[in-house]
Amino acid sequence: MIKPITKFARLFIDKPLNLECGKNLSNITVAYQTYGDLNSDGTNGILICHALTGNSHAAGIISDEEIDNSNGNEFLKKYNRMYLKKPGWWDDLIGKEKVFDTNKYFVICSNILGSCYGTTGPSSINDVTQNKYNMTFPYITVRDMVKVQKALCDFLKINRLVTVTGGSLGGMQVMEWSAMYGEMLDSIIPIATCYAHSPWAIGLNESARIAITNDSNWKDGDYTTQPINGLILARRIGMQSYRSYKSFLLKYGREKKDKDYYQVQSYLRYQGEKFANRFDANSFLYLSNAMDNHDITQGRDKVENVLGNFKMNTLCIGISSDILYPAEEQKEIAKMIPNGKYAEINSIHGHDAFLIEFEQMTKIIKIFLDSV
Repeated sequence: MIKPITKFARLFIDKPLNLECGKNLSNITVAYQTYGDLNSDGTNGILICHALTGNSHAAGIISDEEIDNSNGNEFLKKYNRMYLKKPGWWDDLIGKEKVFDTNKYFVICSNILGSCYGTTGPSSINDVTQNKYNMTFPYITVRDMVKVQKALCDFLKINRLVTVTGGSLGGMQVMEWSAMYGEMLDSIIPIATCYAHSPWAIGLNESARIAITNDSNWKDGDYTTQPINGLILARRIGMQSYRSYKSFLLKYGREKKDKDYYQVQSYLRYQGEKFANRFDANSFLYLSNAMDNHDITQGRDKVENVLGNFKMNTLCIGISSDILYPAEEQKEIAKMIPNGKYAEINSIHGHDAFLIEFEQMTKIIKIFLDSV
C-alpha cells in the first residue's frame, strides 16, 4: 500500500521564472508526491496532472504522518485532515500492478502553480512584503504551470516521460506539455479537456467567480476570513456542470431530506461547504482564469498545424455524458494529431467520470500503454 508523503522543492532560486504575463517569480515552492522508483536513465517517468481544485495526493492513503508533514500550509493541512484515511483521487490507477504500475514507472504528481496545496500561489507569503500575495500574485497561465512542472522534472533528474496525463485542467496541461516539451514525451493521454476553452465553459467559470467576488467577505481579495457563501455558491455551480441530468435524476430523483428540502439541494450544500473549508478563494479565481485563457494556438499557429506537429503517441479520452468538455472536443483533437487515437468512457456521471469510472479507464489506458 502506498503511504503518500508530500515533498517540497524550492525552484527558480538563482534565475526567476519568466511568466507569460511578462512578470517574474522567484523562489517558487512546489509540493509533489512520487510513487515508484526512477530508473538509472531517468526515462520511466509518468507525470499526472491534476484538475482545478485537485492536488498532488493522487494515490495512497492519507496518514497522521502526512497531516504532521503539512504543518505550515493552511489548506494542505485542512485537506489532509478532511481526507484522513482516504485514498488519493486516482488511487485505483496508480500502484503495483495497476495501470500506472509502480513496479515499472516512476509516477509523479505535483500541485500546480497558483494553487493552495503547498505550491506557491495567492495564499503564499510574499518574500518581499512578508504578507500573503492575495491579488498581488502575478497573472498565470497553463503554460506557466507547465514550465514549473518541467523545472521539477529537471530537479528530479527525469530525462524522459513515458506519458503525461490528466483530466480537465489537467488535460490542458497535457496539451501544453506536448506543444512546449514534446521531444521529451513518448506519449500523452489528455482526458475530458480541450485545445481552447469554449465560451460555454468560460461562462460557467465567470458565474462561479462572480459568486466569490460578490461576497462581502471577499474584500477585493484581502480577506482574513474566507468568503464562505461565495465559495459555496461557486462550488454548487461547478458541481452541476461536473455531473449530468441523468446522474442527478438517478441518484436524487425528487426525494426530499425533509418536507421543504430536496436531497439534491442537501448534496450541493454539503459539497459547497466542504469546498469552502479546504480551498482558497483567490486561488480559485486565478486558476479558473488560467483555464479560460487556455488556447493551444495562442502565439503559435492555427490549431491543425499546432496539433499536426505533435509526434508522440496520443490517446484522447472523452466521456459520453460530459456537458462541460463534450466528447466531440476530444474526437476533434484526436483527428488532428498524426498518431492520435480516441477512446470513450461510457458513463452517466458526466465530466466527473474520469474520477469515478476506474475500471473502464484502466482497460482503455492499459491497451494504449502496452502499444507505446
